[in-house]
Amino acid sequence: MIKSTKLIVHVVQHLAPGGLESLALDMLTFSSTEQRCLIISLEGEKSQAIEHWPRLSQYREQLIFLDKPQGFSLSTIVTLRQLFKSLNPNVVHTHHIGPVLYAGIAARLAGVATRIHTEHDAWHLNQSKHRRLQSLALRIAQPQWVADAELVREQINQHFHHHSVSVIKNGIDCEKFKPGAKHLARQLLNLPTDVTLIGCAGRLEPVKGHDLLLKAMVNLPDHIHLVIAGDGSQRHSLIQLAHQLHIQHRVTFTGLLCDMTRFYQALDLFCLPSRSEGFPLSTLEAQSCDVVTVVTDVGASKETICPQSGICVKPGCPESLADGIMASLKQSPVTSPRSFVIKNNDIRTMIKAYNQLSGEKQA
Repeated sequence: MIKSTKLIVHVVQHLAPGGLESLALDMLTFSSTEQRCLIISLEGEKSQAIEHWPRLSQYREQLIFLDKPQGFSLSTIVTLRQLFKSLNPNVVHTHHIGPVLYAGIAARLAGVATRIHTEHDAWHLNQSKHRRLQSLALRIAQPQWVADAELVREQINQHFHHHSVSVIKNGIDCEKFKPGAKHLARQLLNLPTDVTLIGCAGRLEPVKGHDLLLKAMVNLPDHIHLVIAGDGSQRHSLIQLAHQLHIQHRVTFTGLLCDMTRFYQALDLFCLPSRSEGFPLSTLEAQSCDVVTVVTDVGASKETICPQSGICVKPGCPESLADGIMASLKQSPVTSPRSFVIKNNDIRTMIKAYNQLSGEKQA
């Protein structure tokens, strides 16, 4: 007997380089042979998105862009309802507040049997406007609600007491992100081979705290160098700051990298100095490459690091970052950070959990 193919539609706000967006793409990659998966981006246009993020090109035929106008758009709900009626998906899976407001409601109106909503962080619920919008969307859409971290579930429960929330932690491809030859990785990326190398990856935006890490470098010995992967609006100001701090000879900006596995393999330590986070993936990727990790205690970052090898420090404080980095470099880990990620955050385990959830039909 031939099994019918299940259509799963993921809906995101936009498709630009980021953790949530990378996760959605991975969910396409690791879907089973009995599934067909699409991603709908509320904002943006396909060709421009692919030009900005070349990784999207391999998924071109699985991407739909709605180019939603700024502000609230009732027509977007109508468009999505018509689209769902045409596609007839088995599952509509929304990610974050905008998608559940538009696609969650449209899916319910279109009679989609299974609706799942994943909350990737809950900081926005501190705003009364967001709480009202989210409450309205949830009442109408009636999805199965998932938090990607224990902290996120706790925050949700502070504001919404009548909902049942499952926790399915984000995962990464542990077969892709694996240990490798450090010296070779540095040669391939044109990084110094005779130094202790700290790495940081993410959008070069104020929320990611790269400036704090640069300031921490002043308190670290000269043999410790920093490599920053990523791009964003703060690139020029961060380069200027490195010169002002007289550490420009110890800092490398790589821009966007295609081969992030090599990047992690080149490191002695990974650091995420964010001012705010949801459930970051870069810490999981680094540790899957067996690189010890230091994070600031924001969002669910602490849930992503190995408790035996990782260190969590006070946010917004360069001195605490420097102390945490030195303590981490001096310690001899009693366990492999990779083992922690394989056990708790492999994407195959995450996909299995979502598949089990989507098997529970709704009215």
